[in-house]
Amino acid sequence: MTTGTDRAVHGIEDIRAAVARARSAGGAWTASGWRERRAALLLWKRELAGRADEFAEVIAAETGKPVQDARSEVLLTLVHLDWAARNARRVLGRRRVSSGLLSIHQRALLAYRPLGVIGVIGPWNYPLYTPMGSIGYALAAGNAVVFKPSELTPGVGLLLARSFGEAVPGHADLLQAVTGPGSTGAALAGADGPAGVDKVAFTGSPGTARKVAAACAATLTPLLAECGGKDAVLVAADADLDAAADAIVWGAMGNAGQTCAGVERVYAVASVHEELCSRIVSRARALAPGDAYGPLTLPSQLGVVERHVKQALVDGGTARLGGPDALRASVLGPVVLSDVPEDSPAVTEETFGPVVVVNRVRDMDEAVERANASAYSLGAAVFTRSRAAGLAVAGRLGSGAVSVNSVLGFAAIPSLPFGGAGESGYGRIHGEEGLRAFAAPHSVTVRRFAPVVDLTSFSTPREKVARAVELGRKLHARF
Repeated sequence: MTTGTDRAVHGIEDIRAAVARARSAGGAWTASGWRERRAALLLWKRELAGRADEFAEVIAAETGKPVQDARSEVLLTLVHLDWAARNARRVLGRRRVSSGLLSIHQRALLAYRPLGVIGVIGPWNYPLYTPMGSIGYALAAGNAVVFKPSELTPGVGLLLARSFGEAVPGHADLLQAVTGPGSTGAALAGADGPAGVDKVAFTGSPGTARKVAAACAATLTPLLAECGGKDAVLVAADADLDAAADAIVWGAMGNAGQTCAGVERVYAVASVHEELCSRIVSRARALAPGDAYGPLTLPSQLGVVERHVKQALVDGGTARLGGPDALRASVLGPVVLSDVPEDSPAVTEETFGPVVVVNRVRDMDEAVERANASAYSLGAAVFTRSRAAGLAVAGRLGSGAVSVNSVLGFAAIPSLPFGGAGESGYGRIHGEEGLRAFAAPHSVTVRRFAPVVDLTSFSTPREKVARAVELGRKLHARF
């Protein structure tokens, strides 16, 4: 199987040609209407489901993750594509909205039109699920897509584009993949001059997002950026500690910790901190690296993980499990740290490895304060036996999504939007907001009858206009 550097490197002229083909195909796609687009996307979904093993094998080969994890990624992709296809018309189709008393003589209509061609720049950690949160929703909204997968996972992108053409042969150019290093993504965003896309959806590091944003700014091309997280789990004194520990270990160690909304910080109320640490360590120690999760996909990430762990210990933290020695195997062993100062890199920076910091807090107020102190604001979780308390704490967290008594519960619910702020980026994928992210609102008014006082005509006597305006002012002054 050819991967990585065996793929072609596409430059700006290749990208412009792909965008031109996509735009041509997009015209027919838009004109085909909601019903046909839904049918086509559901055909593609069935094609993907029938080829799940093939996709899982390519994902596993390029990322190193276990095949069972790759199969779960395919399933999540299917769930989101199905929702986008079935709900696009409801969310984006023309509907009547209130005209208000002043414009009661007008019928007000709102619809959403596709933007045109969407450039999607995908990551390597979830090379199918994550970019499809943009690709599937953009297609459902009536757009064409040019997809640049990570240079570490080009095979997934090429297979995805090919599968669409095979499932929906009449629209083969609607989804195209271009491959290459970061320079290819930069060209798609417009760093080498206008590439012709109407919006860019990017997933990656905050540093790279800034470069993409700068390239998009030159042509005022809108950008949707999902840039990672430093997600926190807050554990109350009354929490089910077994459930919390189980979820924390899965959220922190799954995919070798290479999950943008994975668990990297835990804030546990002091009265349960020791017991929670013990249960987390017990579960993490039972994991078999290489079976439970695979290696780091990006070799250079090892340096970041090592720096965070070593500095945490220098700063006074404690290694409850693992430590620097756990980072010397081909597949890193799990590392559980506690009592790490809040200004240590293991707390402030995205680690993206199988490492979790479990710190004690006075109470849930302090837990919320510390969770919100991060520059990232993607996801979070709260564990408590009180549903009301869990919802109250969730409402105080600044993250874009919160799970109560689970981690990453929002990832498998396609009706919920996903995204953050700050270093986590901006914009939303998934759900109704995800569909609207790839469409432009289109407002239409239809005059139903002549108003009693026409405020948009010079033929209306000024005195009559003045009386009508004064009446309106008095009404608003009272209510």
